[in-house]
Amino acid sequence: MTEQLVELNVTGMHCNNCAISVHRMLEKKGLQNILVDFAGEEVKFSTADASAVPGIIKDIEGLGYHVIEDLSAHQEKFYQKVESKFIFCAIFTAPLLLHMVLPWHWLHHASVQLALCLPVFIVGCLHFGKSAITSIKSGVPNMDVLIFIGSTAAFIYSLVGTIQNLGGQYQFYETCATIITLVLLGNLFEKRSVTQTTSAVKDLVKFQQVEARRIVNGEIEVVNAKEIKSGDIVLVNTGDKIPVDGDILEGSASVDESMLTGESVPVEKQKYDSVIGGTILQSGNIRIMATKVGSNSVLAQIIDLMKRAQAAKPPIQKLGDKVAAVFVPAVILIALITFLLTYFVFNGGLQNSLMHAIAVLVISCPCAMGLATPTAVMVGLGRAAKNGVLIKGGDTIEAVANTKYVIFDKTGTLTTGKFALRDIKTYGDVPVESARGIIAAIEARSNHPIARSLVEQLKAQPQEKLILKTVSEEKGLGMRAEDVQGNHYFLGAAKDGGDSNYNLSLYKNQQLLAQIAIQDDIKPGAANLIASLKKMGITPVLLSGDKASRCNDVAQTLGITSIHAEKLPDEKLAIVDVYKQKGKTVMIGDGINDAPALTKADVGVSMNDASHIAIQSARVILLNTDLNSLLFFLQVSKHTLLTIKQNLFWAFAYNIVAIPVAALGFMSPMFGAFTMAFSDVVVIGNSLRLKIKRISPPAP
Repeated sequence: MTEQLVELNVTGMHCNNCAISVHRMLEKKGLQNILVDFAGEEVKFSTADASAVPGIIKDIEGLGYHVIEDLSAHQEKFYQKVESKFIFCAIFTAPLLLHMVLPWHWLHHASVQLALCLPVFIVGCLHFGKSAITSIKSGVPNMDVLIFIGSTAAFIYSLVGTIQNLGGQYQFYETCATIITLVLLGNLFEKRSVTQTTSAVKDLVKFQQVEARRIVNGEIEVVNAKEIKSGDIVLVNTGDKIPVDGDILEGSASVDESMLTGESVPVEKQKYDSVIGGTILQSGNIRIMATKVGSNSVLAQIIDLMKRAQAAKPPIQKLGDKVAAVFVPAVILIALITFLLTYFVFNGGLQNSLMHAIAVLVISCPCAMGLATPTAVMVGLGRAAKNGVLIKGGDTIEAVANTKYVIFDKTGTLTTGKFALRDIKTYGDVPVESARGIIAAIEARSNHPIARSLVEQLKAQPQEKLILKTVSEEKGLGMRAEDVQGNHYFLGAAKDGGDSNYNLSLYKNQQLLAQIAIQDDIKPGAANLIASLKKMGITPVLLSGDKASRCNDVAQTLGITSIHAEKLPDEKLAIVDVYKQKGKTVMIGDGINDAPALTKADVGVSMNDASHIAIQSARVILLNTDLNSLLFFLQVSKHTLLTIKQNLFWAFAYNIVAIPVAALGFMSPMFGAFTMAFSDVVVIGNSLRLKIKRISPPAP
């Protein structure tokens, strides 16, 4: 049976523990390709049985979350909002706290305090209690279990004292209400902060939400871009967002592609050129034919890639996840031991024993560990995407740590890839017009950048036309052809014979016919890139199938000392493997011809435009041609990993210090709740610093 991809919008998940709960439940049901993004409120999975989906939705909602049709149209009810719950609780909690300073004796009355605390406790039971019970059912108890137990213990203790009229030492209603109110405040800040971490994806989604002018029978109708189908004709005017991917049928324009590449300079587009949905037409008017719509568009693929990347866990997160999974039971055990030791060993009495135990429960914070990695990854990947660098997963960020070697393909990476025909040298009595005709006929059948450049430049030069019967390409070698008279031709980077100053050799029936010299200029900024890498302690390596003389010239100009020239694709693989044995290796190439070598490296980087092939071929895609984007990728990865380590250190250190302090009675439950509520905010705030943090490589 065919696997069906199911995408659900799920609200109510507020941290990584929530995502783990849903993930485990779906795993138990045998589902495949599971992706749970708590920040993006999205759940994806594959199933061969479509009839099981309603039952799965029911099970997700049974965990306490809500499956909705459309996130953009979804509006939380007033009483469901964390903001509303906090304000409501704060109104009743304020007089409970103020009774200690205000001279209003009626506030000290137990029944008045019960009346003020009861509404807050009910909200706490509905908000934390429901979440706590469902998390226990799923086998992944979350932070709400600790809050619910702590606030309930304080409330019941106070209620018993009130019913039995045991006096003021049994009145801790303000502790119960304050715990709930402060944690709700922390949830509020956490919710708003997490929303900011996913802003990059949301910004890209906005580019999809545009109207289109579709031309039907000569008439223009305005429709939502989602309604455009492949083959539709669309009119785009100055200032419009291009609604879908397409090819220009009529007109010319300047297009701002900065939302994809980070490059602010507009790109000039002519008839037959391709345009990408979501980019902005700065000037001109064009008619395009839609080619890729919906989930097949470049923008949709990039959004999906980013969502999956943000959900991919780097290895460093595994420790945090393991600790978080056993954290809540461990804290409950510590709280119980604290109560027993204080009461029986240190004779602290029931009141002190209970307060110490409650303080332990409410000060501990497993969410900080759960949020430490994903929030940093989301911000880091988002900042990279806004600068034209697509990183496939948080695991890639850790994979480039301590990089020792960066291996460069030459053509189109360190050089422009735009080839200028410098000279054609013929042998024997072969006329140059004949050689041009053979070259043009053979290269017209290839999509290689060199072939396209040669064909374009030979069009304007005199040549003898040649009709070919068959043409085949030998990857990494060149082109073979046969004409209608049965003559056999080979055009490629031959390693023997001829002048070494020429890049390509043309053979007819195994006899050298001509040689072609082509010029491929070094990219601006290439020398600066190599110098910066050396400053960072990284060894640059040149790996190319081009002639040794040309590779040596480029390497000498740029300051590269490790050179591997005239290598076939299988030889490139072996060389990449050798460097991997010596240290972390990043390979950067064009994303198409170098796909095997890119896959072999620790991290493959595609130096390409926003094509579908590029999106699929490497773990990192540089959407603009500026070589500095590679340095930016290395630096943003370094700073993101540093932020993750800082977050995990804070999360662990906070709990290691705070729990014993609370257990020894040096911190009241109210102050413990206040501290816990803001521990998550500290972690998320540190992650958000990545948005504005100065990220620059060392000066070469």
